[in-house]
Amino acid sequence: MRYLITGTAGFIGFHLAKRLLDEGHFVVGFDGMTQYYDVALKEKRHAILARSNGFKAQIGMLEDVDALNRAADLAEPEVIIHLAAQAGVRYSIDCPKDYVNSNLIGSWNILELAKTLQPKHLMLASTSSIYGSNEKVPFAESDRADEPMTIYAATKKSMELMAHSYAHLHKVPTTAFRFFTVYGPWGRPDMALFKFVDAILKGEPIDIYGEGQMSRDFTYIDDLVEGIVRLSHIAPSEDNRVTEEGVTDTLSKHAPFRVVNIGGGQPVELMRFVETVETVLGQKAIRNMLPMQQGDVPRTFASPDLLRALTGYAPDITIETGVAAFVEWYRSWQSGKA
Repeated sequence: MRYLITGTAGFIGFHLAKRLLDEGHFVVGFDGMTQYYDVALKEKRHAILARSNGFKAQIGMLEDVDALNRAADLAEPEVIIHLAAQAGVRYSIDCPKDYVNSNLIGSWNILELAKTLQPKHLMLASTSSIYGSNEKVPFAESDRADEPMTIYAATKKSMELMAHSYAHLHKVPTTAFRFFTVYGPWGRPDMALFKFVDAILKGEPIDIYGEGQMSRDFTYIDDLVEGIVRLSHIAPSEDNRVTEEGVTDTLSKHAPFRVVNIGGGQPVELMRFVETVETVLGQKAIRNMLPMQQGDVPRTFASPDLLRALTGYAPDITIETGVAAFVEWYRSWQSGKA
């Protein structure tokens, strides 16, 4: 099949594109190569993808309609997967305009593109952050998610709402998938695991927020990619409405639109996560215990029921296995062998 994927120089986009290329699909990757973190890491990811004859890259910002059109002309996509975004919960507090430009205007440009191209399936990356500080757990897709704690979460929720209206008006089958604390090899340097490993190996302290009294539903990157790939074959329609007892489908009554969590529903306490990193590294961390950060939430906890009902699958790679894989990659990256 032919795919247009935004954000292929990013952590998740790289892994998804590589999986699809390995399966023999044609992928056009679109990425802005922004300075949010080390561009060399992004360039290396794209260089790996470029080893495949099935990959073509288009560099440009989501706000640049002409660049998006060039990518679309090259891809002639059957499936569009929109992963590119301004990421980072805390960065959104300092630089909210970046999130409006990328996650709202940029995502609207993708919706306009899909309206014109009419792909078989449009997929949009959303986030568990939109659940805010919901007290009900696990977080189900049908739960209220109208009290975002950051502009990042607000822009992602707004993207979902815009996408529903476009699915209704222009009949493009659309899935918004919400992911939960994704980690693994080739991860972003601003993510906790990367920062923890880097600091511990250097003998520097790690910052542990919320006095360690937080938990996250960690999702290993291969699990997330597996969920995305499986969902890509299930374009929302009445033909696949879930009627299983105890599972609430989010398939809209007014549009070919669905929201799906991609998370395993097995949250891990922050201190257990830290201890796992220490065990894998064989080195204790210098722990700097700090209060909760502005915009942070005490826990994330996915309900995987709808994902499992649709695909027969839910993430299950353990934190021990995932952290070990990341550390192996990190050492290779630092030695210049990755």
